[in-house]
Formats: sequence, structure tokens, C-alpha cells
Amino acid sequence: MPRGKPAYVRCVQLSADNRCLIFGDPDRPAVCLNLRPSDDMCGQNNSEAFIRLEALERATRPV
Repeated sequence: MPRGKPAYVRCVQLSADNRCLIFGDPDRPAVCLNLRPSDDMCGQNNSEAFIRLEALERATRPV
């Protein structure tokens, strides 16, 4: 996504089962390379992750 990924927009590099299609690719965006998932961010399962990530997007959305 050359201009970045806006909040609430699904990353074009996610597979149908929410896995990164370019994981391990040296050309991955810096934001992805530097992202360090944690329990605080992802919870224990997909449902918790989506709830927490949505809250993070809301909290960091430009006003």
C-alpha cells in the first residue's frame, strides 16, 4: 500500500485466513518489519486481536 494503510482498511497483503502474504520478504514495509506483536496488542485469539486492534486504530485516528 504505497500511501500507507488507513485505519479500518484491510491490508492488501493479508490472506483469507489473516496471515501476511509477504512475511519474511525483505521488501516488507518498515512499519511491518518493526512491529512486535504482544499479548496487549493481540490477546489470545483472533477475536481478541480484532477488538484490540480496532481500539488502537480508533485511538490513533487523526482528528
